[in-house]
Amino acid sequence: MSDAVGRAVLSIDVELFDQTPAYRSAAGTTDQRGVGLNGLEWFRETLGERGASTTCFVVSSLLDRYPDHVEALADAGFEIASHTHSHELLSELSADRRREELRDSRERLESLTGEPVTGFRAPAFDITDDHFDLLAETGYGYDSSVVASRAIPGWYGGEYDLEAPAPATAVDPDAPADVAELPASVMPGLRLPLTGTWLRFFGPRYTALGMRLLARRGIVPVLYVHPWELVGLPNVEGVPARVYYHTGEWMREALTYLLDQPFDFVTARSVVADAVPDWAPPTTSADGHREG
Repeated sequence: MSDAVGRAVLSIDVELFDQTPAYRSAAGTTDQRGVGLNGLEWFRETLGERGASTTCFVVSSLLDRYPDHVEALADAGFEIASHTHSHELLSELSADRRREELRDSRERLESLTGEPVTGFRAPAFDITDDHFDLLAETGYGYDSSVVASRAIPGWYGGEYDLEAPAPATAVDPDAPADVAELPASVMPGLRLPLTGTWLRFFGPRYTALGMRLLARRGIVPVLYVHPWELVGLPNVEGVPARVYYHTGEWMREALTYLLDQPFDFVTARSVVADAVPDWAPPTTSADGHREG
């Protein structure tokens, strides 16, 4: 602890290969099931060996097939947060469907774990104009769906410049005052994401450098990975080559390298609570009603 240069969040978006947009839009399919579960187990065990914690943004439909795997994350002491119910892009849904995705996911995850679910991350960082209103309405306290990346053709980016935790009003002046935003990190100056595909493109030393540069500025790095990135993937016609690049063993070694950096790895919620003045997660009253 004393040798750490700061804290960092190495979160995981708990979705499987067959739930990714790249797979759903592909011409081919695979008969393999649960592609990514082994990676999720590796991630849980590796953090446990180091006494590290994390936040798991979980697609709650996984509870239909693999409830034990999600329960194991909660039993490990990790924060459980939402990554919607079905991992569909929110901008492609009606407002009512978006509301259902947020509400149903939170309720199902809380039912499994018995703990409040206060954090949310949108699939592919895809949010809509009513995003923060819907988060407040459905009982969330913080969001992690903003990336201050430069605009990347065919990707996201260019919409935001927030790099540190703040009230959601820093993103949308009309956002509810009791919702906070925890942006995913980008490389200072270059303004490309530090993790996701960019970790696999540029390597772990790129990410570790970005973490140190952010720490010098007093910003807690917020990173993210996916369990399917940590396993060998089946070849599926129509899935882009970039999805396969540096997955499996390469990615596990990269994460090991990052976890061995001099940071204390903590939950997203703890970073929000420390960084955003007067923020508190919603509470549940005796009748089950969520209160801010």
